[in-house]
Amino acid sequence: MFTGIVEEVGEVVDLVHNDDVVALTVRGERAVEVGHGDSVAVNGCCLTAVRPPGRGEMRVELVPETLKRTSLGALRPGSRVNLERALRADGRLDGHIVQGHVDGIATLVGRTPGERSDEVRFSLPAELSRYVVEKGSIAVDGVSLTVAALHPDGFGVALIPTTLADTTLGSLHPGDPVNIEVDVIAKYVERLSGGYTRSELER
Repeated sequence: MFTGIVEEVGEVVDLVHNDDVVALTVRGERAVEVGHGDSVAVNGCCLTAVRPPGRGEMRVELVPETLKRTSLGALRPGSRVNLERALRADGRLDGHIVQGHVDGIATLVGRTPGERSDEVRFSLPAELSRYVVEKGSIAVDGVSLTVAALHPDGFGVALIPTTLADTTLGSLHPGDPVNIEVDVIAKYVERLSGGYTRSELER
């Protein structure tokens, strides 16, 4: 589990295609602390570190399901990525509950820069819109954010100076894809209540 509080921005070193698996190597200061088998969120996608290649670098593997469901297939050497190690059981949940299970890909459709902060608008796949509420939580490329506004085809967030400086969201341009994870609690509530009819609830 993760919190959506990005620990650092890493850099993609290389991508190696081996049949249907892509081995992705990322460089970062915290990479030395990631061991074989550890979970790490890369742009909000929970991945497993495999045999770290060297000090300051880590390697993860992307299978077809990951490439299909996330924006990681668009990464290239030099791409910057948000990194977060898995939450320790005795850690503080400063963001919100983030599983690292990407629900879909959205697109940045516009941003309005302020003097120090930005208002940013993203598209949202129609099948995910029911899980997003104003002032609720959402993870965008692994960053825990508060939904500031809802739109017919998406949502808006306000990015504080720290988020702009310490994550990749500050360098996004209109048209760039991002990974979206909606609030897992909303999905469980929908699933658990799906077996009840209105008459049963009114008993």
